Amino acid sequence: MKVLLVNGSPNKKGCTYTALCEVEKELNRFNIKTEIFYLGKKPLRGCTACEKCFEIGRCVFDDDAVNVALVKANTSDGFIFGSPVHYAGPSGFIKSFLDRCFYAGSNVFAYKPGAAIVSCRRGGAIAAFEQLNKYFSINNMPIVSSQYWNMVHGNTPQEVLQDMEGLQTMRLLGRNMAWLLKSIEAGKKAGIQLPENEEKVWTNFIR
Repeated sequence: MKVLLVNGSPNKKGCTYTALCEVEKELNRFNIKTEIFYLGKKPLRGCTACEKCFEIGRCVFDDDAVNVALVKANTSDGFIFGSPVHYAGPSGFIKSFLDRCFYAGSNVFAYKPGAAIVSCRRGGAIAAFEQLNKYFSINNMPIVSSQYWNMVHGNTPQEVLQDMEGLQTMRLLGRNMAWLLKSIEAGKKAGIQLPENEEKVWTNFIR
């Protein structure tokens, strides 16, 4: 089993990375393989709604992190998406990344557990956290929780390491993700199938 942890901060080893590492350590303790995937600093396009991905099976823009991540997602069993808080929302990097990933490759995420974590200096964490969770709840993904909303506080990695409650929340998140992944694996071995899906109904409220 493997969990892909995505670092949506422009800082490769900043506060978001520090939080992800705390989750990763707990996952590794339960023999879950992990990879922290850094989106980088290179400009990352937003979705242009060209819908070309429906024809070719990947995003038409092939010069950034999106298609690389979709390949990794195909062989991953769970996901943690981490972001700093920018103006009470997730970073522009991870927002553009997730818009395109979930539009071009929703099938590789469906029915796999997902969780979001956010890092902030002071405020805006709840709004950012809620926005990230909406990707899971629209795509048939079990959402992994912890003892508190998945956030850490601090202006530097050193300050995050002083946030004892935040770090504990990250550890329990990792533990809960490991438990859910092992439960799903046990269910598969017992013959439990994925829920039966239906053809999607599109309601137009304009008459």
